[in-house]
Amino acid sequence: MKIGRYFIVVLIVMGLLILFGDKGLVDYFSLKAKMLTLQEANERIACENRILKEKIMLLRHDSRYIETVARHDLGMVRKGDIVYRFVE
Repeated sequence: MKIGRYFIVVLIVMGLLILFGDKGLVDYFSLKAKMLTLQEANERIACENRILKEKIMLLRHDSRYIETVARHDLGMVRKGDIVYRFVE
């Protein structure tokens, strides 16, 4: 009878250690969630890098794209363009 009680106590302690101990199931699930979050962030950053690489290639080789960027982002105008200024 005492052996059965000790066996049950040992099983309960082992179960608690498996669940809540160092590198237990609770840690496993929290690390798994963190890994998924990091993988999503990694994919997002990889996509941004691809877009930036495409823009770099366009800036190096496409003169029309360079002109578009200069006009829109830098506010430059070509010789002969008419510039309208609106007063607010």
